[in-house]
Amino acid sequence: MTETTVLEIGRQAVFTLLMVGAPVMLIALTVGLLISLFQALTQIQEMTLVFVPKILVIFISLLVLLPFMMSTMISFGHALFDMIVSMGT
Repeated sequence: MTETTVLEIGRQAVFTLLMVGAPVMLIALTVGLLISLFQALTQIQEMTLVFVPKILVIFISLLVLLPFMMSTMISFGHALFDMIVSMGT
């Protein structure tokens, strides 16, 4: 295994991590921004107003995005296992 191979595996792992995690984080960021804007406009400073909708939206987005996340992880795993097998022969 060369340094180039290790760097390529690391690059693919980071890219897969971003592909899996970024949609949920962007949704949470958008919901948090909208709730903060609502709080600023109405001057309601209730802390639970931020957490409850954000948690609900994150759970719903995880349920919706789970097939995409699993297929991305499975394809990365298959590529990694294929690389391991090809190095052994």
